[in-house]
Amino acid sequence: MAQRGDAIAPLELPGWKTSLNWISAILTSLIFIVSGLWKITDPVGMAVRLAHFKVPESLSLAAALLLGIAETVTAVFVLVPRFRKWGSWMASGLLVVFMIYVGINYTALHGAECSCFPWVKRVVGPAFFVADAIMLLFAVLAGLWVRPVESKRSAIVVLCAVTVFALVSYGASAVRQHGVKAPPTITVDGKPVSTQAGRIFIYFFDPECPHCLDAGKRMAQLDWGDTKIVAVPTAQPQFAPDFLHDTGLKAGVSNDLRLLKETFRVGDPPAGVALENGRQQEAVTKFEDPEPSATLRRLGFAK
Repeated sequence: MAQRGDAIAPLELPGWKTSLNWISAILTSLIFIVSGLWKITDPVGMAVRLAHFKVPESLSLAAALLLGIAETVTAVFVLVPRFRKWGSWMASGLLVVFMIYVGINYTALHGAECSCFPWVKRVVGPAFFVADAIMLLFAVLAGLWVRPVESKRSAIVVLCAVTVFALVSYGASAVRQHGVKAPPTITVDGKPVSTQAGRIFIYFFDPECPHCLDAGKRMAQLDWGDTKIVAVPTAQPQFAPDFLHDTGLKAGVSNDLRLLKETFRVGDPPAGVALENGRQQEAVTKFEDPEPSATLRRLGFAK
């Protein structure tokens, strides 16, 4: 009977408080479940996006997994009445920390896409803080008028379940990065080129991306031996020759972007794929010095 009373306690509030509490909880949970699952189901791609958001590359993958777990657990806690107090605190804390981080790095991040949600483009600027303040208000309202958490064991079960799901998802993502069969041929500089023999490094880049430009300049200094380099612009392909000229990178240009991205499932540029005899050996996602040089040398693609 005590448990039954705890479960229905929020319904004993005045109608307007109950409605406001549930609306805030549902909206907050929806925001965090979308953001959290996006990170969990694509940790490698999210790590690249976090690196663009000034998170050190050495920490970006761990940050993607931890944030994905934290946000997903927060979404569950906010939605379930007996965990809602904790969920409200967690959501509020995550939002406050995120706003502080963006504020500290505002000059460097101004105008950058925050990669907070799929399908929704949020650019860092004054409106960014207004939107986050509204989300913070919903998170706080979700925790008002609810009882303190009493079932700590169930909360631990939720945390463990989400953590296991995140680790399994990462394992599946890591497996997909090895052994993928490349298309038999791709078009490079207007001519068909076989991918089935020798080593080929496919470099996905945005000609207007400073990270891509810096990585290209560093890769141009490597001794590639007999490795072929194929550069694939992900945007503004007409600027690809200028990009290669500015970096000094000796590469052919392929516009088979759709085919190659569907095959290798790479994230945002810069990104790379190391092929040997038509099979993917490894996805290259780190481009902050000393990468990707260290990985390419380890794989034997460069000296």
